[in-house]
Amino acid sequence: MNRTFDDLVEEAESVSVDGWDFSWLDGRATEARPSWGYARLLAGRMATAEAALDIETGGGEILAGVPKLPPITVATESWPPNLALAARRLRPRGAALVADDERPRLPFRADTFDLVVSRHPVHTWWAEIARILRPGGTYFSQQVGPRSVVELSEYFLGPLDGSSRDPEKARAAAEQAGLTVTDLRAESLRMEFRDIGAVIYFLRKVIWTVPDFSVGRYRKELRELHERIQEDGPFVAHSTRFLIEARA
Repeated sequence: MNRTFDDLVEEAESVSVDGWDFSWLDGRATEARPSWGYARLLAGRMATAEAALDIETGGGEILAGVPKLPPITVATESWPPNLALAARRLRPRGAALVADDERPRLPFRADTFDLVVSRHPVHTWWAEIARILRPGGTYFSQQVGPRSVVELSEYFLGPLDGSSRDPEKARAAAEQAGLTVTDLRAESLRMEFRDIGAVIYFLRKVIWTVPDFSVGRYRKELRELHERIQEDGPFVAHSTRFLIEARA
């Protein structure tokens, strides 16, 4: 039996959205994964590094899954709920966790790390990354690309202008900071939202998709989308991702 709109809303509003674990969406939403396999590539780079930094680690989910961490491993995070999750995951692995607002300046000496990584950073402070990398060191990152999930954003907000999250802009900024880009790839990935609870959970968690989102503010639009999903099937959107690697 189909669950009611009110039931789905109540459930999605009450669940925790701390950290970057999206397992609550299993069976309710899907998103294709980039072909390059960030976690696998990350594990290979971590295995040979001496000192590594993970910027914006979230709840430490990705870093904690690396089989072999470098002798010196540090992670930064700014959001208090994520800090608590990351501490529980990373400290047993011997990784240090630093509470930081993740804006310049990063609280590390120059030439400290031979590997700096970040998955889906809000901003990439290229000059700071270049400063803290050792000569020959590497920055490795998977980032949100241009107009990611724009179909969902525009459903609530109307037509939007272009995005600054352009891979070629990232290349130019890295090179301006003195880094050499050695790899740059981009993909568009299909997403499906199968019920309105999945939409609400996603918008509560990925807050930049609809920056002013709340159920109260958008209840009319949510109800209309709920009816549309029930009649026509999953709401389809596309996430965009790019992989960038640069050397000092």
